[in-house]
Amino acid sequence: MLVQFYNVSKIYPNGVKALDDISLKIDRGEFLFLMGPSGAGKSTLIKMLFREELPTRGQIFVASRSIVRMKRSEVPLLRRNMGIVFQDFKLLENKTVAENIAFAMKVVGASNRDIRQRVPEVINMVGLKGKENCLPTELSGGEQQRVGIARALANQPLMLIADEPTGNLDMETSQEIMELLFDINRKGTTVIMATHARELVKQAHKRVIMLERGRIVNDTPHGESLV
Repeated sequence: MLVQFYNVSKIYPNGVKALDDISLKIDRGEFLFLMGPSGAGKSTLIKMLFREELPTRGQIFVASRSIVRMKRSEVPLLRRNMGIVFQDFKLLENKTVAENIAFAMKVVGASNRDIRQRVPEVINMVGLKGKENCLPTELSGGEQQRVGIARALANQPLMLIADEPTGNLDMETSQEIMELLFDINRKGTTVIMATHARELVKQAHKRVIMLERGRIVNDTPHGESLV
């Protein structure tokens, strides 16, 4: 078991209850969609995975470690095992494709030798060979998201967390990004993806967790409830 939520609630200081008594288990190697309307709690749940938010009540374990009891000094090690992909790419505009990926490795203390070896590997993995020296402004939206995915994979994470990764892309490009995420998952990385894209989810036939008002209202193994 990679992730376990036990009776997790999150109430913000303004009184908004973002999560309400969530219990959830995610296996290693699983591909999981998080769905639900805006304000359902998807982003809060994702932020808890990499300890940007802590629960008001309940326990969260990642790779058998309690996030709640974890010391602040241990958080960087937790995040080293996670790759995060954003809707708006969050690339460094003044750095090339290769430099964006290398930067993600430098931040966690990777050696120059490891960086030289790993950067071309992940660039090839996401289908961007030949674009190493391009700046983000010279790339399409789909290519920028591929850089974001390559950066997330650079440190060989156990888990890839994708928050609306196709939200700014057209349908054809979105499907290409999904195929890339499926391929990453087939190679053993757990993928957790928050999305509103029902068509993509229906085509995927993967586990879907539906959130509403901070509660899990549906948990289906192959997205049957969306058909």
